[in-house]
Amino acid sequence: MRIQRDQIIATALVLLDENGLDGLTMRALALALQVQAPSLYWHFPNKKALIDGMADALVEGVARTPAANVPWQEAIRTVGQELRQGLLAHRDGARVYAGTYVTSDNTLRMGEAMVAPLLRAGASPKLAGWGSFSMMYYVLGFVMEEQALWPADGVDAIENKAEFLALSQQRFPSVFACADALFDTDLEERFALGLDVFIAGLAHRIKASKRA
Repeated sequence: MRIQRDQIIATALVLLDENGLDGLTMRALALALQVQAPSLYWHFPNKKALIDGMADALVEGVARTPAANVPWQEAIRTVGQELRQGLLAHRDGARVYAGTYVTSDNTLRMGEAMVAPLLRAGASPKLAGWGSFSMMYYVLGFVMEEQALWPADGVDAIENKAEFLALSQQRFPSVFACADALFDTDLEERFALGLDVFIAGLAHRIKASKRA
């Protein structure tokens, strides 16, 4: 029986969790599926095509049930939160998604869920489109750092805290004054703050464009 595309992607995500993006190869995937490489190439001609398929799978659950009759700010915030959770569902999820431009129901549905509320709020098509991309960049960057510094195994990768504190206390007093916040691992609150700041900026731009 010919192997199915969804089966390949599901197995690739398992290998991603086990070995990370750098350890995911077409050869390892073929071995895990117990097939010959040509069976994979029928669906995915190269690793980039496979990554695109995996990226699409990561956002499969995003914007499935758009909140109706809510302020645009809340609608945008919900998409950002769901995108973060989708990327966090698998090791190196943000690295997998970054740089991909997949045209599919999943990605376009997510885009619609970001652009539509902004248009309803009065944003121009340019501001709605670029604003949506900018929010996606924020989420991707945050999760990429989150997965690098606080990986799933619980190891804290920030090993130079003492050096950081000593140097900043000596030469960079403003940085030292913020040290507790900089090393705070409450990532939920940190992520929420970033979304709030970003959404407030969009609101300001929309209001300014209406005045103009």
